[in-house]
Amino acid sequence: MKKYIVTGLLVWLPLAITIWVLLWVLGIINGVFASMLTALQAVAPASLHESIDGLRHIPGLGLVILVGGMLLTGVFVANIFGQWWLRQWDRLLSNIPIVKSIYSSVKQVSDTLFSSSGNAFREAVLVQYPHQGSWTIAFVTGKPGGEVAEALGDEHVSLYVPTTPNPTSGFFLMMPRSQVRPLKMSVDAALKHIISMGVVAPEGESAGDEGPARNQPG
Repeated sequence: MKKYIVTGLLVWLPLAITIWVLLWVLGIINGVFASMLTALQAVAPASLHESIDGLRHIPGLGLVILVGGMLLTGVFVANIFGQWWLRQWDRLLSNIPIVKSIYSSVKQVSDTLFSSSGNAFREAVLVQYPHQGSWTIAFVTGKPGGEVAEALGDEHVSLYVPTTPNPTSGFFLMMPRSQVRPLKMSVDAALKHIISMGVVAPEGESAGDEGPARNQPG
């Protein structure tokens, strides 16, 4: 009986956690939307209060408005006029103390991760970490530049080594290109392998089992 209970748990647990996360995110969006409606009621005429209050009871309206707003923003900034306004907005926020440090850091990370021309998390590789003979999966995020590249000398790559089972935290490394082994698996397959702590085997694992044991970089 214990075996069947565990099997059933493994079936329902991922679904339950997925639903819980989605409801949590939806709750945050609805909370922000409710705050916006409250602020709107504070400045709107009294005759509109009832109509505004009725918007609170429409399920998922906050999510629809959020997605629609992002879509319209994307369409707007895709042309020259929108690009000009975006530069003005960036310049304004970059001149506000405290705000500029947070905004610029988040913008650099988001541009790197989500830009279609970026190289972040586009390649999964094998590296020896945290010591010689111990292998882990890492993701190439780019190449060192400026003073760092000059100090390193030889060709190096920037790597992100995620932790398991939470890949949103990890370590940033710069390693010689010669010590990095490219993998044929996709980034998604590598993330699944990491999150599952090796339980979900990537495709072609049997062919790559002997990989790290051969021709180890010195």
